Amino acid sequence: MSGFTILVFGAGGHLGSALTRRAAALGWKAVSASRNHGEVRVDITDRSAVADTVARVRPDAVVNAAYVQSSWKVTADGAAHVALACLGTDTRFVQISSDAVFSGREPSYAEEAEPDPVTPYGAAKAAAETAARLVPRSTVVRTSWIVGYDTESPYRRLVDDALAGRKALFTDDFRCPIHVDDLSEGVLSAVDREVEGTLHLGGPDALSRHELGRRLAVRFGKDPDALPTGLKAEAIPGSPLDVRLDSRRTTDLLGLSPRSL
Repeated sequence: MSGFTILVFGAGGHLGSALTRRAAALGWKAVSASRNHGEVRVDITDRSAVADTVARVRPDAVVNAAYVQSSWKVTADGAAHVALACLGTDTRFVQISSDAVFSGREPSYAEEAEPDPVTPYGAAKAAAETAARLVPRSTVVRTSWIVGYDTESPYRRLVDDALAGRKALFTDDFRCPIHVDDLSEGVLSAVDREVEGTLHLGGPDALSRHELGRRLAVRFGKDPDALPTGLKAEAIPGSPLDVRLDSRRTTDLLGLSPRSL
């Protein structure tokens, strides 16, 4: 789409930066926005600043990948600010959400499943989804653990921290991790195809955090047997343990084949 402009909030993060790079590689004008990085410096908790940014850039599409797990203002209010800025325009809006909106009480979750969060972060993401749906041309993309192999990957740092004895990797904590490049491809494909509604983009395998750590340790040339283990049920009582996104409908719709990790 020649001349297509996409504005990415949260562009300083792992997914946001990958989205910006991939959009530019597609020939789109990719405008990166975040508080401390990118072409546009904007505090997403400042409603007026967000509105001014969208009005100034005049994008064809906006993706909000900004979040801070411990901050309702960033994760929930920030998403509402972006949604409000897109209202009344012809802008497509994509809100990146999370499997954290689910409790893990069900064997798996398809796109029509209603959020039932049990953590403050999950509640904030559910609120962000509600705000996003106010925008007529909106898409909510729920995803899982986002993995990359570069030095900036949060999960590379997690493995290093575990090997240094600063963290234990839970053996009872299961998700469907997806590679950041596959997730970026899916998000931008949804934008390109003008797909609206709720999508699930997780990986094809359900892995524990410990098993994921082992696979990444091998990838990084580290000793997987040196990773310390733990139980999330003991360390963080009441938190979700097994949350599996059923992404088959979305991947079929978008023609994606996310890689196994």
